[in-house]
Amino acid sequence: MYQYNDFDAAFLAERNRQFRGQVNRRISGALTEDEFKPLRLMNGLYLQLHAYMLRVAIPYGTLSSAQMDKLALLAEKWDKGYGHFTTRQNIQYNWPKLADVPDMLDALAEVNLHAIQTSGNTIRNVTADHFAGAAADELVDPRPIAELIRQWSTDHPEFQFMGRKFKIAVSGAENDRAVLKAHDLAVRMVKNDAGEIGYQVLVGGGLGRTPMIGKVLSDFVSKEDLLPYIEATVSVWNQIGRRDNKYKARIKTTVHEHGIDDIRARVEERFALVKKTFGGYDQVLLKEIEEHFAAPAFRNAPTTEFDSAYDANPAFRSWADTNLSDHRAPGYAIVTISIKKHGDTPGDATADQMRVMADLARQYGHDELRISHEQNVILPHVHKSDLPAIYAALRDADLHTANIGLVSDIIACPGMDYCALATARSIPVAQQIATRFDELKLEHDIGHLQIKISGCINACGHHHVGHIGILGLDRAGVENYQITLGGDATFDAAIGQRAGPGFAYDEIVPAIERLVLGYLELRTDASETFLAAYKRLGMAPFKAYLYPEAQANAA
Repeated sequence: MYQYNDFDAAFLAERNRQFRGQVNRRISGALTEDEFKPLRLMNGLYLQLHAYMLRVAIPYGTLSSAQMDKLALLAEKWDKGYGHFTTRQNIQYNWPKLADVPDMLDALAEVNLHAIQTSGNTIRNVTADHFAGAAADELVDPRPIAELIRQWSTDHPEFQFMGRKFKIAVSGAENDRAVLKAHDLAVRMVKNDAGEIGYQVLVGGGLGRTPMIGKVLSDFVSKEDLLPYIEATVSVWNQIGRRDNKYKARIKTTVHEHGIDDIRARVEERFALVKKTFGGYDQVLLKEIEEHFAAPAFRNAPTTEFDSAYDANPAFRSWADTNLSDHRAPGYAIVTISIKKHGDTPGDATADQMRVMADLARQYGHDELRISHEQNVILPHVHKSDLPAIYAALRDADLHTANIGLVSDIIACPGMDYCALATARSIPVAQQIATRFDELKLEHDIGHLQIKISGCINACGHHHVGHIGILGLDRAGVENYQITLGGDATFDAAIGQRAGPGFAYDEIVPAIERLVLGYLELRTDASETFLAAYKRLGMAPFKAYLYPEAQANAA
């Protein structure tokens, strides 16, 4: 993983020094809250419903054990003992005192972490496939490109005060685990007919109040041209994007209004000018960055311990079946640690749990962890012989829930429990759904099913691309939950379709239960997933389970 050089360290130290002065001026009253707002947003500090919230960047989702230990320290020393991992591969601290934030940032800098550009109308934290560098289906590790983009975009003078925020995702795998088509811009590693590796560039995706699926801007951009091509794209949008209405200021609206062909022509024209200014230095920098992402020294050892535990221990076998993924190295596996125990808050991890995961990475995982946009934690490189020991440690820390990809592995935003923008609660709904299906003991029979919950139309919970999406709204002062069906977060991305009228807070969990039990009756066999059944049958039969009274009245 990338290690800061002297320039990086000095830049961050000076940035933190400046912000410490700004915080002191705010506390003294020399700055009003309105004057302080743009300064704090540039450093990841929000003013939420109850307190300030600090959002810390985890670039492309990659952490070392030392960094995870530091995140635990922040939670324990300056917050309430936990942190919240987000759908942007960040971590949020919901209860810091303003006077403590500079100390928190200085502590983060000790392990090469920061909160720069995790907020504001700028290029946000670059996200990536959480299995990057490990996945069996990967063409190229995309993280060096993600780091190059991070360095290029940090404090870029042209892109610090744009019309709206801009989100970039990268992936180097056949399967999309980064929700590429829901981003403002996405980079996907591909191979052309000559066998050369380059990049497909997508643009104009996004969720929120007007969800749109990203479109292909270029089928193939060479390694040498990628960064100037991205700069040209962002520059074109920054020039012609809407600024009269913040709800129409994202690049998705610009692409929709101008059309992808017009945007492509503008980008190509701008790219011809921009490319001359790079002079090849970006490629020199990229080569230096790539050295930081060399694969670890994988070991060749028998897997008999894993095989024996798998055969003898049903609980271990259940966990292995759901929480392990194929690794590109023989004898290895990718471990996804669920931080969604039934009834817990999705994405929350205590300081003690963070330290357990850091220790496991140190001892068994080549000192690497990943944070997924699905709000779980990954050990990307684990030899199978170590899996029984890892499972035992996770069980002792209450981190052994075997539910990855199942109905209780719910993505949920903080909702009205924390967020000033939220119009409904998300966390309690997620907790109740997970608890109910744990009581029914049907999760593994149901199989792969993604439920995503947002507490407002900003869609931080990605409900639009959930197989089952839940959107909480305010209806005349009362929480009301709309259900969408058929969303897809893969490269075959699709926006879910609204099923019908919303449900009251006390009705939403029974409605989801009826819907999922109905799916079990509708599917052809146990291999047909919820999404596959929906695509085969359409909305009507599922809607009948959601609204049985309407069905009865119609009869």
